Amino acid sequence: MSLSRHVDPEDLIHHLQGSEIQTSDGRTSPHLTPYSTDYASRKAIPKFSIPQDGAPSDTVYAMIRDELELDGRPNLNLASFVDTYLEENAQKLMVENLAKNLADNDEYPAMLSMSERCVSILANLWGVQKGEKAIGTATTGSSEAIHLGGLAMKRRWQEKRRAEGKDTQKPNIIMGSNAQVALLKFARYFDVEARVLPVSAKSKFRLDPDLVRENLDENTIGIFVILGSTYTGHYEPVWEISDILDEFQEKTGIDIPIHVDAASGGFVAPFTHAGVGGHKWNFELPRVKSINTSGHKYGLVTPGVGWVIWRDESFLPKDLIFELHYLGGKELSFTLNFSRPGAQIIVQYFNLIHLGFSGYREIMENCLANARLLSKSLEATGWYTCLSDIHRRVSGGGTSGASDVKDAVKKTVSAVSGGGSGESSDTSAAYIAGLPVVSFRFTDDFKSQYPHIKQETVSLLLRARQWIIPNYSLPPSEDSTEILRVVVRESMSLDLLDRLVTDIVQVTETLMENDEVDLTILHRQQKGPSRKQDKDHKKEKALGEFRRMAEGIHRSVC
Repeated sequence: MSLSRHVDPEDLIHHLQGSEIQTSDGRTSPHLTPYSTDYASRKAIPKFSIPQDGAPSDTVYAMIRDELELDGRPNLNLASFVDTYLEENAQKLMVENLAKNLADNDEYPAMLSMSERCVSILANLWGVQKGEKAIGTATTGSSEAIHLGGLAMKRRWQEKRRAEGKDTQKPNIIMGSNAQVALLKFARYFDVEARVLPVSAKSKFRLDPDLVRENLDENTIGIFVILGSTYTGHYEPVWEISDILDEFQEKTGIDIPIHVDAASGGFVAPFTHAGVGGHKWNFELPRVKSINTSGHKYGLVTPGVGWVIWRDESFLPKDLIFELHYLGGKELSFTLNFSRPGAQIIVQYFNLIHLGFSGYREIMENCLANARLLSKSLEATGWYTCLSDIHRRVSGGGTSGASDVKDAVKKTVSAVSGGGSGESSDTSAAYIAGLPVVSFRFTDDFKSQYPHIKQETVSLLLRARQWIIPNYSLPPSEDSTEILRVVVRESMSLDLLDRLVTDIVQVTETLMENDEVDLTILHRQQKGPSRKQDKDHKKEKALGEFRRMAEGIHRSVC
């Protein structure tokens, strides 16, 4: 029989330092659950300075996780173009490669090779011509990619002007007022005059080719053309602007390039049957010198990864390229960042190989089909009209309202969910090309009948049902019009879409059936400043320094 020693339980607990916590009276007690530390009820988690002593890992995890539950659900965030879904194997690759730095090329040659393959795949997808040596790079998103594309245009313009003995101090670049903020940032950060042209209903709230023609001169370094406006999803007419620049060159001898901001459309237009409506938009047009896209949007990767590609290395000035010798390797670099996560690059390559052309086509066609269904359901109510056009047939004509709203919406939705949409043989080719985006507003009749109902109220009440659907103004010159906007992504299933339509109808009916609803408190909770901040804002406004952004609940993401 073996000898046994007496164990003092209090002494044992005393020595388990990793699982002790201090009580309010100075005694120690065992750390039994994540909520049994002082942070449970005796003190708040530090917010603005590092604590003197740490806290148990599971406690900190629980506190942070609980606070993050206050965030909206990514899948119900219909304001964002950013992808929120990764399949299991993509998630595994992401986690397994989280620690890899894309800048460490010598340490991670396989990852670098995958990045180079993605550039080649995208160049081919975007119509690079035989004999051209396309060159490109991964970026942290479309913002960086746009800056690189613009910087290359500026430097090429400067080199040409210097060679001709001309002034290089007044470069300008042209874009529509619907441009995402990254395009404006490029102009401001790199000292280029931004010629921001107004958009209109006539131009479908996108860059107007006629205004482009009127604003060209010898100092124009290039045109930013957007393949998929964030406001309404319309593709800007790259082909028309290309023709205008060809004509301008014939008259003046001035060669002005196009950079296509295909942040969203770069992974949509190549795969859909609609394309961009039968026109050319990519490197098939000689005028297009560079294209960018966001892999973390319809490229189906999580943030952040973008891509920028030049049709030929001759369009990327050599003095912008750095030869780096780092950690034993050599790298040619043209980026605004250095160290960056590499896992997203790997997932991008996984998607391209796993899905292939047919897989991407199926996903993008599904997104457009669901966006069309949502558009038609909204217009069937008679309360809403769509400014986006992807649900309108190419042959013309729109969708008509219905006298019985509930029956009309039910008929529109159940036609598909019941397996008899009448459009089962249709593809996006039968409709106006664009992103799977639904921009809608109250009809004029509805506003006349219910003048007290505000669209922002619809957005706020939908937020109470966990849907994040922004309400915001159109670009300047059209900012008297407010729109609600839904971005349809891969994870928007037919069942979820049915729920969304039902909730929009119910919220609208609630507002119609009641007198004016006072949502002032809810409105302040959503986006109001504190009292001190409010005083500061009033002071700034009095000084003429306060300038309001486009009204509504909206923030573009690139």
